Amino acid sequence: MNQVLVALSGLLLLSACGSLIPESAPPPIQIDPATITSARLAGVASGPSVAGLGMAQPDADAALSAFIESCPSLLRREDRTGLTRPEDWREACTAAPAYRSDAPAFFKTYFETARIGTGEAFATGYFEPEIRGCRMRSPGCEVPVYAIPNDLVREWPAGTAEAEKTGRAPLGRIDESGNAVPYYTRAEIEDGALEDRGIAFAYAADPVEMFFLQIQGSGRLKLDDGSVMRIGYAGQNGHSYTGIGGVMRERGLLGDGPGKYPGSMQGIMSYIRENPAEGKALMRLNESWIFFTELTGDGPLGSLGIPVRRESSVAVDPRFVPYGAPVWLDLDRDVADGLWIAQDTGGAIKGANRFDTFWGAGEDAREIAGGMSGRGQALILLPKGTVKRLNGK
Repeated sequence: MNQVLVALSGLLLLSACGSLIPESAPPPIQIDPATITSARLAGVASGPSVAGLGMAQPDADAALSAFIESCPSLLRREDRTGLTRPEDWREACTAAPAYRSDAPAFFKTYFETARIGTGEAFATGYFEPEIRGCRMRSPGCEVPVYAIPNDLVREWPAGTAEAEKTGRAPLGRIDESGNAVPYYTRAEIEDGALEDRGIAFAYAADPVEMFFLQIQGSGRLKLDDGSVMRIGYAGQNGHSYTGIGGVMRERGLLGDGPGKYPGSMQGIMSYIRENPAEGKALMRLNESWIFFTELTGDGPLGSLGIPVRRESSVAVDPRFVPYGAPVWLDLDRDVADGLWIAQDTGGAIKGANRFDTFWGAGEDAREIAGGMSGRGQALILLPKGTVKRLNGK
């Protein structure tokens, strides 16, 4: 993906669960969940009419604007879900600008709802953090913001059998002997592995805030002169993401009761600050490191290469939800109910009906996203006739 805005759910290591067989299907055949790698395999069933969703005008207006921005991608990208083809979206994309004064009518006219698997959804939240930073290293502002290093490559390690060379080669580097080896871990980078490369284009004041900005995948640096630098995801070191909230939960550090911390971003940050040595070791368990680039424009970029929008953009697993498709959420967290547009993804967003809602920037965004954990139902809005075509009816 071009811009990974990773979920706060990665901190908590929570995931949706439940059957992936559609409600309308016959008695299920036992299937290994690891084999369910697309919406087609999960099962697709018709949902209620779009007219019956009770779509609010402001919500639909914002979603329509985001949908229009997504249309160029919808009309050219291959849909990894197997649900749609680029030409399926053409009629809706062509008509969309004419409905700016009546967005609910647009969605009712051109879309039908589909339930992927059971539709049992789990949603978290992410935001664009703003932290203190500087362009040049100075006392109290010394956490490097690195661009992509030129020795980060994709190469198969020596001895990899041809049969194992499926998909893309892993990220790594070439060592002194000419062999492909894993790239530097978070701990190695923090200890100076990239110190003399000249690729630090900015610095952050607080290592804890910078760690969480990396989890978000983009953010803002408030510079000493009062200006703001927006930074966005440019690459990653190839090491897997570890949700430290999940580790803390396993260790009995999160939850209710004496000595425990809330299972939210705020609670996790409190633990790290109050226990600096243990907190540093905990953060280093997440070996993934994010490289950044300076951004221009009016918002952080999502995986489609367009800005994500507050309360309109949602991160999805593109194997189960087409990029650019509208998504209807009905959760036990009412603030996240309504229409969203799939414009992003993230390292922790895996599986059918797994979503990460975007809340913009500012303290309210931080508060909502940091505590967002909602369960309920999800519907995908697809061009009319899609479900019938998929089911051969």
